[in-house]
Amino acid sequence: MEHSIALVTGTTSGVGYEAARLLATSGYRQVFVTGRSLARVQAAVTQLAAQTKKQVFTPLQLELDEPTSVQSALAELEKRGHPIDFLLLNAGMVPGKQRVITAAGVEASQAPLIGHHQLTVGLLRANLLSPNARIVIASAEPARGGVPMFKYTEVDALAAKYHQGDLTAAMESLLRNGPNVKYVPNNAYADAKLIVAWWAAALARRLPSGMAVFAVSPGAATATNVGRNAGWAVKYLMIPLVNLIPGMNQTPETAARRYLQASEFGADASGQFFASAKGKFTGPIEAQRQPHLLDGANQEAAWQAVANVSGVNWSYIESSRAVS
Repeated sequence: MEHSIALVTGTTSGVGYEAARLLATSGYRQVFVTGRSLARVQAAVTQLAAQTKKQVFTPLQLELDEPTSVQSALAELEKRGHPIDFLLLNAGMVPGKQRVITAAGVEASQAPLIGHHQLTVGLLRANLLSPNARIVIASAEPARGGVPMFKYTEVDALAAKYHQGDLTAAMESLLRNGPNVKYVPNNAYADAKLIVAWWAAALARRLPSGMAVFAVSPGAATATNVGRNAGWAVKYLMIPLVNLIPGMNQTPETAARRYLQASEFGADASGQFFASAKGKFTGPIEAQRQPHLLDGANQEAAWQAVANVSGVNWSYIESSRAVS
C-alpha cells in the first residue's frame, strides 16, 4: 500500500504517539494527530515534528466520548477531501476502581469503541477511506482469555439468564454496565477488548472489497498513560511484576510496531484478532483462533449493540453502494 495519509486516535502520548512517529519515518506524507485537548494535540505535533524532522503532522481535536466532536472532526476531514489510507483506532483506557458512566450512558472503558464506530462509519459514508484502506483497532491480550486477573463475561450465559437469550441485549448491558452486570474493573476491561475484537470481525463483513480491518493487541507496554485510572491491583501488583519478568514488557515503540505490521496485512486476513502467542504478552503477534473469538453470532450481536448504543449503523447494502 502506498504510504500516504494516516489518522491515529489517542496520539498525544504512549503507543499512539509512537505510532504517529513511526508512520512519519516510514514514509507517510500526512499523519493526523488527534486527542481530547487541542492544546495537547498541537503540543504533540510540535514535538513529533522536532523529533522526526518532518512536517507531516496535522492536529485534529477528537473527543471520542462526544458525538458532536466526532462529527466536527469528520466535517474537517471532509473539507480537506483526502481519503485516509491507514486508520489507527488506538485510543482506550483501563477502567478505575469506581465505575464511570459517560453522558451517553456508556461504561468508560467501552466508550472509545462507540466513538471509533461513529468515526469509522462516518468516514465510510463520506468516502474518506481509500479503496485499499487498512483499519487497525486496539484490542488487548485479555480478549483471548487465560490472562491472570482479567476475566471476560460469558455473554451466552448472561443472555440466557437475564435477556431471554437475546445476545444483542446482553452486549448492550455490557456496554452500559447494566443492572445485571457486576462492575469489576479488570473484567470490564476484558469485556471491552473482547467486544472490540468481535466488532472488527463484523465490520470486516461490511467493508467494501479491498479494504480490511484488524483488531490488534499492542501487548504489554506499561510506560504509557493507559493505566492511569487502573485499580491498585493492576498499578501496584501486576505492573511491577510485569516489569520484573524478562519478556513480559516492551517499549511503547515496540508495541506501536505491531499496529504498523498489521497495516500491511492482506485483505484475506480481514476481521481477525492478532495478539501474542498463548501465555505471552510480548513478542510476535499471531491470529487468535479461540472459539469464543470466532463466534459469528457474538460478532454480529456486538456490532448491533454498538450500532444501537451509538445510533449509527453501516449495512451490507451501504457497503455495496460504496463500491458501485
